Amino acid sequence: MKQTPFDTRTFRSALGTFTTGVTIITTVSEDGDLIGLTANSFNSVSLEPPLILWSLAKSSAAVPFFTESKNWNVHVLSVEQEALSTRFATKGEDKFAGLDYEEGINNVPLLNNCTARFQCRTAFTYDGGDHIILVGEVLNFDKSDLPPLVYQDGHYALTAKKPYEGVNLSSSSDAVKSGYTEDLLGYLLGRAHFQMIHSMRARLQEHELDELQFFILSVLCIQDKQSLEQLNSFIDYTGQSVTADEMETLIQKELVALDKQGEIYQLTGEGREVSVHNIAQARAIEESLGDQLGAGDIMALKLLLKRVISKTDPGLPDLWSNSNDNNNE
Repeated sequence: MKQTPFDTRTFRSALGTFTTGVTIITTVSEDGDLIGLTANSFNSVSLEPPLILWSLAKSSAAVPFFTESKNWNVHVLSVEQEALSTRFATKGEDKFAGLDYEEGINNVPLLNNCTARFQCRTAFTYDGGDHIILVGEVLNFDKSDLPPLVYQDGHYALTAKKPYEGVNLSSSSDAVKSGYTEDLLGYLLGRAHFQMIHSMRARLQEHELDELQFFILSVLCIQDKQSLEQLNSFIDYTGQSVTADEMETLIQKELVALDKQGEIYQLTGEGREVSVHNIAQARAIEESLGDQLGAGDIMALKLLLKRVISKTDPGLPDLWSNSNDNNNE
């Protein structure tokens, strides 16, 4: 490995390659003021007795509050709390304004929706160069299944559990040589999609519906009264197009109706009921998968898929956004 000249900036960058969780530490001053800050210098020390530590820069205005107070809480943030992390890392604002929190031991704020929370009493403090190291005895703790927010190389990141044994993480040499691999992202996304909707096909067949017709009904269920052109703009990502003949089939099934001008389609009562039941079935499939993977992995997966959608979006309209705009009118 190449020797890096030692300087503070490079040293900090090198330390930043170590992935850490993100925490918010809270306490209460002698005057009853609520104090909180973001820190990623958290670590475990001992199981028996239960001890943890974190460090605070000596230049921080919060030093006297944490050195004078005997109680403080450590919150391991969940992936959905990125904004909260930024809020508590920002100076000069009321960090607790409008927040939903509880009162922990000795009235120290206890934030909600975290991956884990530790209520502590100061056991020791040490000089750590330009930081103060605070070691706390854990008096109480709790945890959830939410995936943790992590920080690596100056950026927030996502975590996912390592797959169970039996899942091949690497491509075989034969697959690579052939120019195709089961690690191809498009293949994985496509196969996951078709396997998830496999169990839905039986229900669709009960109503003599195909997947395109399911998409049409789902779009109208989210945002009713659409022209043929509008429907196609929302379904374009499927690679299929809706024709007037396709819509006529749904009209004959009494699932969709056409307005008097012959331009706008909307769900009938029967169509809405069928669509709601189909969406409920899709939700049940998702919940079943969540039971197998865990809520944390499902949340991380959704966030990653949203990023994929955002990065590959050719400029298609956002159905949910348009629906919300219409509902606010």
